Amino acid sequence: QVRLVQSGGGSVQAGGSLRLSCAVSGYSHTQYCVGWFRQTPGKEREPVATIYRADGSADYADSVKGRFTISQDAALLYLQMDSLEPEETAMYYCASDFWQLRPPCAARHGVYHYWGQGTQVTVSS
Repeated sequence: QVRLVQSGGGSVQAGGSLRLSCAVSGYSHTQYCVGWFRQTPGKEREPVATIYRADGSADYADSVKGRFTISQDAALLYLQMDSLEPEETAMYYCASDFWQLRPPCAARHGVYHYWGQGTQVTVSS
């Protein structure tokens, strides 16, 4: 049974940094993608970054390139967020799909089947 458990997040002032973690368990292979998404009330869940577990290939939303870094270490996935902006206040989720032959990973949240519980990130101005 696949399970994603998130930790990290919290509150920070604009320009600050936070790191989110996502512990993934239950897979018998590494040919799958993990994505980080964020959502604010009334808005659609948007992709932030994705990573292909087998080789670590990563992709980023244009809005976070150069500031956010997705990485992995064994069963842990990380999202390092630097130079945070108030408009990035949101609930952040990690998610994974069933299986993918090769990168790139999809950005659409609808293809991700397993989801973490979410963690709030608040950036104050």
